[in-house]
Amino acid sequence: MNPLFSIITVTYNAENTLPATVDSVRQQTFTDYEHLVIDGKSKDRTVEIATDAHPRIKVTSEPDSGLYDAMNKGLDRACGKYLIFLNAGDSFHSPDTLAKIADAIIANNYPGIVYGQTDIVDSQRRKIADRHLTAPQSLDYKSFADGMVVCHQAFVTLARIAPQFNLKYRFSADYEWCIRCLQHSRKNVYVGDTIIDYLFEGLTTANRRKSLTERFRIMARYYGVLPTVWNHLRFLPRFVARTNQEKKLS
Repeated sequence: MNPLFSIITVTYNAENTLPATVDSVRQQTFTDYEHLVIDGKSKDRTVEIATDAHPRIKVTSEPDSGLYDAMNKGLDRACGKYLIFLNAGDSFHSPDTLAKIADAIIANNYPGIVYGQTDIVDSQRRKIADRHLTAPQSLDYKSFADGMVVCHQAFVTLARIAPQFNLKYRFSADYEWCIRCLQHSRKNVYVGDTIIDYLFEGLTTANRRKSLTERFRIMARYYGVLPTVWNHLRFLPRFVARTNQEKKLS
């Protein structure tokens, strides 16, 4: 019988960040899951750490063409009814997180998407900030016109409606993937709690401009050019606030 959840962790040279992730999975009180570690042929101890962490972890280590190619490999291997992408360094917020998500799934007759809030934490797993966008209590396809209002890790998706990631997008394929999942979801359920701790790794400016340009193209494709231009004018104060927050945290 297939598990309720497939937890997919993509890694590459993640020996310093992976332990917190596998520990948070191992500590879950709800155990109807599989945990897939999709590694890009790491040169450090990543594979050893994953293999030794828990006998239930299924590890694949082979060269890939980047993050989203590895995520597609995870999709191909996943057997669970629902998908959770939990990056190395990120973790479930508490030991009962999966139980809360499972309760929401069962109580709502297996919806397309279940989602929740995300906290920003440091390497010691201490909360240092709220995520720059708060997940709304009501979510639909149009919600993502305001940006990635739900963190990808906190976006739990019914496997049968989940497409492959579009590899033509190098930086924002997760954003575009979430939009397509929402297009095919009949019901989206909010878990009124923080479910993911997201590791803050410092202010990253590399590829920031390319990422923003790519996301603009995605928004224009799905929501129209003029509405996207208008929304970006509204985003300016938010962008400045986020940049200032990242500088303070770094």
